[in-house]
Amino acid sequence: MENLGRTLMVGGAIILLAGAIIFSLAKLGLTLGHLPGDIHIEYKNGVFYFPITTCILVSVFLTILINLALRIFKK
Repeated sequence: MENLGRTLMVGGAIILLAGAIIFSLAKLGLTLGHLPGDIHIEYKNGVFYFPITTCILVSVFLTILINLALRIFKK
């Protein structure tokens, strides 16, 4: 049961931290999905949008966060 409680607390902390970062970025005018480098192509019949920069940024952030969490709670 102790492991489940620890896992839930880590998950909650991660969600709280992600929310704080998204909120802070929005206040700075950098909303996720509309960063420089995201691909946006408009056609006559539709739109193609691929947020490559956002995907890379989120991936790097989550990798660092998960590695830190594993080091802290591995003890």
